[in-house]
Amino acid sequence: MEIAPAKTAPPESTPSEGARSEGPPSKTTLSEGTTPEGTSSESTPPRSLYRERPDYRVDLLARTNVMTAWLGDVRLARSDACLIVDEQDHGLVVYFPPDAVDLARLEPVAGLSTVCPFKGRAVYWRAADTDGPAVAWSYPAPFPQVARLAGFIAFDQDEVQVTIGKGIYTGARP
Repeated sequence: MEIAPAKTAPPESTPSEGARSEGPPSKTTLSEGTTPEGTSSESTPPRSLYRERPDYRVDLLARTNVMTAWLGDVRLARSDACLIVDEQDHGLVVYFPPDAVDLARLEPVAGLSTVCPFKGRAVYWRAADTDGPAVAWSYPAPFPQVARLAGFIAFDQDEVQVTIGKGIYTGARP
């Protein structure tokens, strides 16, 4: 099975204090050395909107299915301990544990970060040895409401194919 119908771009950014973006930033706004208009700088702590929007849902679903991320024929990640993030107004996104990602195939995108008002500040990676677009992101220090996401890495589903294999019944909730 493959996660395909919902196209997911890198995390959305905060356009301004108290306002919420209607979707992810366009790739043209995510250039090296800049952040999308209205996002806070690296030195400014990100501002959570959970207080203003206590009804907003970001569900973290642990799954035992073997999930794999492919960039063309290159395997970037494989794990049976992924989190599926089901965020209100967004498609499903698979986050891989950091030890399941082949970081030798990725390199950080210097100077690029965005802020999601419900997850925190995201950092980005591109395919190693390329000048291509960001293909992965992570929240190193997410807001407390989604603390389990810390360090997990997601992939842009327009660039990277994520497949879902069979799960294992454990008899226990993760």
